[in-house]
Amino acid sequence: MNRLPLIDATAAQPAAKDLLAGVQAALGVTPNMAKALANSPSALKGWVQFNSAVGEGVLPASVRERIAILVAQENGCDYCLSAHTYLATNVAGVSADEAGDARAGKSAEPTAAAALELAAAIVKNRGDVDDSELAAARAAGLTDEEIAEVVANVALNFFTNIFNRLAHTEIDFPAVRHAE
Repeated sequence: MNRLPLIDATAAQPAAKDLLAGVQAALGVTPNMAKALANSPSALKGWVQFNSAVGEGVLPASVRERIAILVAQENGCDYCLSAHTYLATNVAGVSADEAGDARAGKSAEPTAAAALELAAAIVKNRGDVDDSELAAARAAGLTDEEIAEVVANVALNFFTNIFNRLAHTEIDFPAVRHAE
């Protein structure tokens, strides 16, 4: 059960109404997370803008979605795990097997594997990644731009994980549960 009310666009504050309309236009649906974030137009705006910014980066959607799956698994966020598994397999072209592998920080694709290894180190060590882990990311072919974007994607997904765990946002995607 949601701990924060889900705000429909028709009942939203003017600033949130426009943002919710943008989410609806971009995704074709307004996920429950966006409706819960609409309790604070500034929180909703922050998520929309951060999500848009990382989407314009050099990491492809297939890698960003794998990172989101890994972070959701690590943080025990079933809402985000469900949403990003759906987006990965239905929008970003990630196979179901690859989406499952992402939960464990693995990928057969070299760039995705390097990004996931770095993302896992960031999450597990709260950003305190040692020199050898950073060197391994570079040796695997990640550029400094890609490394910075891995950090940004981890941070974005950490925010949504924490928000949805606090809000107990009702899952509106095919449910995927994190493994303990």
